[in-house]
Amino acid sequence: MMKVFLAGHRGMVGSAILRQLNQQLDNGKQFELLTRKRAELDLTDQSQVREFFQSERPDVVILAAAKVGGIHANNEYPADFIYENLMMEANVIHQAFEAGVMRLLFLGSSCIYPKNAPQPMTEDALLTGTLEPTNEPYAIAKIAGIKLCESYNRQHDTDYRSVMPTNLYGPGDNFHPENSHVLPALIRRFHEAAQEGQHEVVIWGTGTPRREFLHVDDMAAASLFLLGLDRETYEANTAPMLSHINVGSGEDISIIDLARLVAKVTGFEGQILIDPTKPDGTMRKLMDVSRLDNMGWRASIDLEDGIAQTYRWFLENQSELRGSGEQ
Repeated sequence: MMKVFLAGHRGMVGSAILRQLNQQLDNGKQFELLTRKRAELDLTDQSQVREFFQSERPDVVILAAAKVGGIHANNEYPADFIYENLMMEANVIHQAFEAGVMRLLFLGSSCIYPKNAPQPMTEDALLTGTLEPTNEPYAIAKIAGIKLCESYNRQHDTDYRSVMPTNLYGPGDNFHPENSHVLPALIRRFHEAAQEGQHEVVIWGTGTPRREFLHVDDMAAASLFLLGLDRETYEANTAPMLSHINVGSGEDISIIDLARLVAKVTGFEGQILIDPTKPDGTMRKLMDVSRLDNMGWRASIDLEDGIAQTYRWFLENQSELRGSGEQ
């Protein structure tokens, strides 16, 4: 029976992929699913990763494990971001090859593209310009992961694919007040403002940058579509000579309009103010998803519906999140 190893199954993306893999098992698909908690397998430890792969010998690997965070976290912990992500990628990809794994899916990030890349960003924009400084260490680590997959394919005829998601959100997101991405940070801030009867909420930057968002369940569906655990889909999605593929909704929204949407969902009725002394980051980040669209997949979860679903998850898990201070 085919063995599938999902690395990072407790993260937001990994847990979404896990839910869909378990659903496939419930529907009668035949494969053995392998997962490990960090306490059981530290992916930054080469010897542990080697021992795992030599012992378990999976047939397919999904590398969803990563150290992630927003602008604040990237600015505060750049060494952690580049080191941990490089180690996880190098260990898993190399030891997968050493154990005979021919099919692997690596999850990257849209921040791999240059700060001033033409919009929408196509796959061939990679390495054509300077990266956004606020998350450069993380981006470089993800670019290294893409090139690792591409290099093993070129030298060893493996099929290691890389998917580059846009900004993700959904159940399991990080709602830490300082270390989270923009959407969960807004959800928490507007929720607390509404609960406390505040009359205004201040958002970072000018509010003019535009961002694209993809629900994590859509990301999981796209990942499994591209991986193609069934042979027919797998062969149909084979795309030689292309090292990575964009995954997104194909639509973007300004931060100020996003804030208004979150205010609507959370019931906040006060003023929304901007703080232009805080960094905006890249002014626009929209993925060109035409290649994925041409392969027959597109996002299905509407942004407002997705935010409402995410807010419900936040409310259901609020006591746990408050207790730990972070996810």
